[in-house]
Amino acid sequence: MTADIRHWQHRLDALARRYEVPGASLAILDAAEIGTAVTGVLNRETGVPVTADSVFQIGSITKVWTATLVMQLVERGQLDLDAPLANVLPEFTLATPGATRDVTVRHLLTHSSGIDGDVFDDAGGGDDRLARYVAGCAALTLIHPVGATMSYCNSGFSIAGRIVERLSGATWDATLRRNLVEPLGLTHTVTLAEEAIRFRAAYGHVGTGAEQRLAAKWALPGGVAPAGGIVASARDVLTFAEVHMRRGVAPDGTRLLSAASVVAMVQPQVRVPGHPNGPQHTGLGWRLFDWGGRRLIGHSGGTLGQYSLLLLVPDRDAAVCLLTNGGRAGRLFDDLFAEILDTLWDVAMPLPPEPAAGPVPVDPARYIGRYERYGYRADVTAIGSGEDLQVAITRSGALADFAVEAVQTMPLLPVSEGVFVARPDAESEWDSYTFYSLDGQGRYLHAGGRATPLRTD
Repeated sequence: MTADIRHWQHRLDALARRYEVPGASLAILDAAEIGTAVTGVLNRETGVPVTADSVFQIGSITKVWTATLVMQLVERGQLDLDAPLANVLPEFTLATPGATRDVTVRHLLTHSSGIDGDVFDDAGGGDDRLARYVAGCAALTLIHPVGATMSYCNSGFSIAGRIVERLSGATWDATLRRNLVEPLGLTHTVTLAEEAIRFRAAYGHVGTGAEQRLAAKWALPGGVAPAGGIVASARDVLTFAEVHMRRGVAPDGTRLLSAASVVAMVQPQVRVPGHPNGPQHTGLGWRLFDWGGRRLIGHSGGTLGQYSLLLLVPDRDAAVCLLTNGGRAGRLFDDLFAEILDTLWDVAMPLPPEPAAGPVPVDPARYIGRYERYGYRADVTAIGSGEDLQVAITRSGALADFAVEAVQTMPLLPVSEGVFVARPDAESEWDSYTFYSLDGQGRYLHAGGRATPLRTD
């Protein structure tokens, strides 16, 4: 390969130390070859070192795999992306009247259904866990009108996984193995904890410095597996990604998806509100980026102390994947990916969001209020009597497992009109907070990819 993997090994080692990432696995696809580099340990308590065949939780990168399974059903004529979910899941229902008849499979794959998306309640294990999860969705409401905006929706991909089960006649796990894992020859890709234990499996860590510790739990609940349950090596993730760059053909020549479906999956479907340096649109499962006129596709993932990022550079038939198990992984991604993209493929990765250099007039009345969805509340208030704002984020229920602190209060610093950034401490990366309105349909705070409605009661 043209990439000097020894150089990237050195950079991975140095940056992981700087950002207190316990362990990481890097894979680079370049010139039709995959090179790997690893650093650190899988678990700080055991000290077991990361190796190239170690497996990490890839989190929401799983969504692209689930979307691929859905597109296979579409190709076989078993599923219509634009038909109501009730056509294939007649038992599916929501608490918002009439919503069931309006939500389609396309809405699920593009995060535009409006279904409250971060439901990580434990539906238990077993082959019927997705059926139980979907039954539990009857208590969910819409947080925005169907198709009106984009709000990241894990629930939608669990529902999509249940559709895969209904139409394939097998569990989502078994269908994934039969349709993707086995045809691709992936030897280090699994979906169940009892399978992952066969391998050198990473454990997630939370916090930094002397406070860094193992996450309270190892895995997400089984009901959200189609949204974030795959455990894999970085090499296996790139082997899967390569199928999408080879127009649906596996490395051994087996066609797994039609070229038309591959192209359809990366067409812009829904605009993503927020800071322009992030993904601009969603595709069918994919996130779509336009950086300086260069088109990239990819996805990130985050579970309980494990974080992942996959980016593809289609015009160079190249890709990079990094899997980590804690620390300031976002800073590691920003620094390392910026170097790799620029050095290998002449892609300028935009700078992360940051506060405006000069003053930005702020009318606090436009933003103050309580924004709330399932398990998440953001209270935006003024600091003192001036224009300065702060946000207090409260996570509850299962979402609290993802947070170092149950309540986190941070200043909101303006970037431009309606766009702010905040961060928990000076060493963390900035996160974008965008305020916007849907015509006659309410005000929203968009943060972390999610649209959270303003409470008006």
